[in-house]
Amino acid sequence: MKISTKGRYALRLMLDLALYEDEGYVKIKDIAKRQDLSDKYLEQIITILSRAGYVKSIRGASGGYKLAKLPAEYTVGMILRLTEGSLAPVSCLDGDVSECARYDNCATLEVWKRLNDAINEVVDNITLADLMEIQTEKNQLNFVI
Repeated sequence: MKISTKGRYALRLMLDLALYEDEGYVKIKDIAKRQDLSDKYLEQIITILSRAGYVKSIRGASGGYKLAKLPAEYTVGMILRLTEGSLAPVSCLDGDVSECARYDNCATLEVWKRLNDAINEVVDNITLADLMEIQTEKNQLNFVI
C-alpha cells in the first residue's frame, strides 16, 4: 500500500488548519505557501474535505476554511480513508470486494490481515491534536541553538 499525494496533502492541509485555527478562516493560498504545495491541487482536496463535512468555509475577501470539529476528533485514518479509499493492503480484505475463492485456504492471508490490523491500529489512534503536538515539538527543536 502506498499513500498518494492526495492523501498526504489532505493530512498536511488538515494539520495546517488545526495549527492555525486561532486565526479563524484560513485561505488556501496561505496553506499552499506554508506547505509549499500547489493551491490548485489543494482546492481539489479541500472540496473533498468540505463535502464530507470535515471543514467549513466562508466565501469572500475575509473567507477561507476552518475545521468543522476539534482537532482531537479527527484521526489520520478518517482523513486517509476519505481521500484514499480503503487502506487494506490486498483487495481480499476490502469490505467492498467479494471474497477470494482461496480465502479459507490461503496461508498468506494471515500476513495481510496482520498488516491491515497494524495499519489500522496506527492511523486510527493518531489524531490531528497528536500531530499538532508533534509539530510543536519539532518546531521547538529547530529553534534550539
